[in-house]
Amino acid sequence: MSVYTLLSLDDVQPFVESYGLATAVSLQPIKGGIENSNYFLTLADGRDLVLTLFEELGEREASFLYPLLTHLHEAGIPVAAPLADRHAHALNHLAGKPAQLAPRLAGGHPHTPGIAQCRAMGHALAGLHLALQGYPLARENTHGPQWWDEVAARWLSRLPQDESALLQDVLRHYAQVRQQHPALPGGLIHGDLFRDNTLMSSDVVTAILDFSETSHDHWLLDIAITVNDFCRHWPDDAPDAARQAAFLQGYESRRALTASEKSALPVFLAVAAMRFWLSRLDVGARNAAEGRGGEHVLEKDPGEMRQLCATRLQAL
Repeated sequence: MSVYTLLSLDDVQPFVESYGLATAVSLQPIKGGIENSNYFLTLADGRDLVLTLFEELGEREASFLYPLLTHLHEAGIPVAAPLADRHAHALNHLAGKPAQLAPRLAGGHPHTPGIAQCRAMGHALAGLHLALQGYPLARENTHGPQWWDEVAARWLSRLPQDESALLQDVLRHYAQVRQQHPALPGGLIHGDLFRDNTLMSSDVVTAILDFSETSHDHWLLDIAITVNDFCRHWPDDAPDAARQAAFLQGYESRRALTASEKSALPVFLAVAAMRFWLSRLDVGARNAAEGRGGEHVLEKDPGEMRQLCATRLQAL
């Protein structure tokens, strides 16, 4: 949720008016993720919204979000379903980009989740997976195995020798575990459920945000992505076994893991760290090439995920 497209209040007024809403009185850039441009928008009637401009997804690609989020909202999942304008369109254009408005939900990002919050997050993720079962969306994971093989091939010769060896080791372990467990269960996953895509109030999950990575993959990949970010031994970044156990307890209170999932989880934890190590390398290279930077652009450290990847691999 960095901001690559800078807007003023005057820029957004016609967009807001097309929804039949009150005048916008405040526009605040949100610095968080790394793909879309996001703003907090306050209206004259006191209503708080989130404005999102899709920087990577085109209109056709982003159009799946409104029916998906509406489905999840009706299923009781805490999501911000986009608003529809006067013509019943939820996806419009602003500054030449597909854009939407959604309610701003209560809560804050859980910066240092405790045991109870990790358990609640596991419970919420299982609920999300179950709510997505049978949902008619055919969308392959654009950051899955084919992508990370291609990106790894680009980076292997550019990385220091020890990092290249680490990358090759993770890919080798993933190939082995997929041979050992060829039928891991799966379906639609969130694909990016980090702390900055979650809102909590005390120990209650009040919102799951940013479904732009939603696609078909193994549920275990989603679990590993979320465990890696939530279950740390704060204030350091080391994985925390107690938090992970609480997360899995919360998850299994709604959907029990199979024996294959439990066996494959340690490798998937390393793979999930590798996936974001590679994406952060790519985003950093792109930002440098295109001159994208400034105070509103967040560039996450690939070294964090590289170290986590190494730690997870050492634990195998």
